Amino acid sequence: MRILHTMLRVVDLERSISFYTEVLGMRLLRRDDYPDGRFTLAFVGFQDEVDGPVIELTHNWDVTEYVLGDAFGHVALEVDDAYRACDDITARGGNVVRAAGPKKGGTTVIAFVEDPDGYKIELIQKKNR
Repeated sequence: MRILHTMLRVVDLERSISFYTEVLGMRLLRRDDYPDGRFTLAFVGFQDEVDGPVIELTHNWDVTEYVLGDAFGHVALEVDDAYRACDDITARGGNVVRAAGPKKGGTTVIAFVEDPDGYKIELIQKKNR
């Protein structure tokens, strides 16, 4: 068994694809419209789906708003340098909601950014191994 993808429902698919590709640096791997179901699926990731998990962005054509709720936490991404990643994300128009720094009670450097729909993405700085 392996993790294939995490699905996030998005209101504006183009805006979300732009965030994940232009701000976070992922690639648009595939996009499929389902006219009979009135939805579109777009898959984004740093690698091909056969090589690792990706994010599925689901756009339901007739939905203009979602309530995120409080059960979902975040998607985590490993980065070489969380401080530089925050600077780069901010420069590309992204929203850093927790600046890079050691997590509370620890030494691991983390940061949080928010996508256009309000989903949180945690940046975890790679530890020297």
